[in-house]
Amino acid sequence: MGFKALDYSVSVIAIKKKEELLGMTCAWAMQVDYDKMVCLLGAQSQTGKALEVGDILGISVLNKKQKDYAIKFGEGHSKEGNKFLDIKYIQKETALLLPNSTHMMICKVEEIFHLKGIEEDSLIYVKIIEKKENGEDFLHYSDL
Repeated sequence: MGFKALDYSVSVIAIKKKEELLGMTCAWAMQVDYDKMVCLLGAQSQTGKALEVGDILGISVLNKKQKDYAIKFGEGHSKEGNKFLDIKYIQKETALLLPNSTHMMICKVEEIFHLKGIEEDSLIYVKIIEKKENGEDFLHYSDL
């Protein structure tokens, strides 16, 4: 899968927007304050392209038993097919969460940045509104 000098957890970022279920795998999410995170979303991501400041989304940090979710949400684009087909999920407002994930967070998009050198990608800055921890070991990027 490419460069693995650093190891990260693997998350699924998901939202229901305009009656569409959008979801993607994100390996570059990091907490930057007690209730704030940043997530880097690639330019090819339909989910990332749809996000706007003020949106409420779900971030599910996957556990080691959820590798199949990482693969399913990482392949293809949300607009090409329903990634949620045959998957149980929890919806709260527009946030979509995967049950039994290590961490399930409902977040509000506070800002979207396009940084020098990676202008085509989106660095989303979110505020954690609600969270639940399940205490399981998280899936590492190096496990993929």
